[in-house]
Amino acid sequence: MIRIVSFAVFIAAIGAASPGRTADIPQAQDPYYVSANADMRAALKRTPNTRAAKNIILFVGDGMGVTTVTAARIYQGQKAGRDGASNKLVFEQLPYAAFSRTYSHDSQVTDSAPSASAMTTGVKSQNGVLNVSSAVAENDCKAGLANPTTTIAELAEAAGMSTGTVTTTRVTHATPAAAYAHAAGRDWEGDADMKPDDIAAGCLDIARQLVEMRHGDGLDVVMGGGRSRFLPSDVADPEYPDKTGARKDGRNLVEAWARRYRGDAAYVWNRQGFDALDTKRTRRVLALFEPENMAFELDRPKDPAGEPSLAEMTAKAIAILRRNPNGYFLLVEGGRIDHAHHGSNAARALEDTVAFDAAVKTALDTVNLRDTLVIVTADHSHVLTMAGYPSRKNPILGLVDGPDGKPVLALDQKPYTTLGYANGPGAAKQDEFREDLSNVDTTAPDYRQQALVPMRSETHGGEDVPIYAAGPWAHLFQGVVDQQYIFHVMNHAGRIKQRADKRSR
Repeated sequence: MIRIVSFAVFIAAIGAASPGRTADIPQAQDPYYVSANADMRAALKRTPNTRAAKNIILFVGDGMGVTTVTAARIYQGQKAGRDGASNKLVFEQLPYAAFSRTYSHDSQVTDSAPSASAMTTGVKSQNGVLNVSSAVAENDCKAGLANPTTTIAELAEAAGMSTGTVTTTRVTHATPAAAYAHAAGRDWEGDADMKPDDIAAGCLDIARQLVEMRHGDGLDVVMGGGRSRFLPSDVADPEYPDKTGARKDGRNLVEAWARRYRGDAAYVWNRQGFDALDTKRTRRVLALFEPENMAFELDRPKDPAGEPSLAEMTAKAIAILRRNPNGYFLLVEGGRIDHAHHGSNAARALEDTVAFDAAVKTALDTVNLRDTLVIVTADHSHVLTMAGYPSRKNPILGLVDGPDGKPVLALDQKPYTTLGYANGPGAAKQDEFREDLSNVDTTAPDYRQQALVPMRSETHGGEDVPIYAAGPWAHLFQGVVDQQYIFHVMNHAGRIKQRADKRSR
């Protein structure tokens, strides 16, 4: 028999179940219930910001997939003495989120060059190339010259905005280079990395493209590592006298940059120079803190000449760029998250992710979200896994424990870690058994998590990565989108191409 309920009774039932009337629900006072209800009420109050974005900051955690975010959240909370599982990274608290599909034009699993290029140009391309169309194969110099794509930073320069890139890798590495360079070979960071025939054909190395950038007046702020690509092979490095530059063409690109930007420009290579920067007077900065990549966050205090943190670099970059009344575009990369993962070294990957989160917090504490669009995402994931059934308080870098607090044993009667890798250098060697971790400190900074498939270098993962956003038009980040969608939101939010076209008339 079908029971007919009166409309009045139906409405009364809905009212009783509504968020505002929960006194008769047993779980109404449960902390989980209360916090989730508060989150929903906050979401109901959100009003999309449809103002034009004066400024845009794109944060890219290189290799910061979903598992990395989850593990870093727990790691950060546990380091601070809080419950790691319920902890929230700063960027996780941004109001809008989506998932980004990261495949490249020719591969299910992308590398950093086409994925960064997708975000900066709005199109997908093949693995191994930077800011060229999908028609260009890796290392095809002539095709690369014939098929460039325009980047968001180049459009911003044409619109009269200031631009910058900050990274913990070499400034010529794939993600920071995606702001300004065009290359059929992502590894063409200096002329020594190129074939003579490609140089003769007119292809320029990435470091030279940075110094000679012709859109607007070039990048205003560049901070990271990579000095070797800017110095000739007969010039000693200022920090390591036993090392020299890597350029074969005899060009000193640091001097070339200084000649281009006379007066209110500064080149720095150590902590002392960085601390001395006067952001009220300096309009341009080239900061190269290492011959190669900057140090991992765990190792940064040991650097001989001193290195600023990613958060400190972000703060000074914003202080300089924001002086332009036309606004700015800034790309900030936590680049060494990726490098730690390649080494199956979760401790350094998580520490660098926490440092990346600190940089996001610095930006959010500095900018006004009424006129500044802040986007936080990753270029791709890694094959980091988080598994087992560890207790809530178990160290995220530790061995999986059971209800009795003792390590859980696998079928081989050996304990295993919560975090592991599907492949990488942490795998057992051929004809060897998995190492017994009973007496191993898996929380040590140098520990390499075990892996399934032996590889010299752990690989990227192909799953979707998160996007978090706040500010003008951030509400456009919803659902699952292709990675190149990020460019289109930035361009729309800042009316950047429109502004560039208007200035060119």
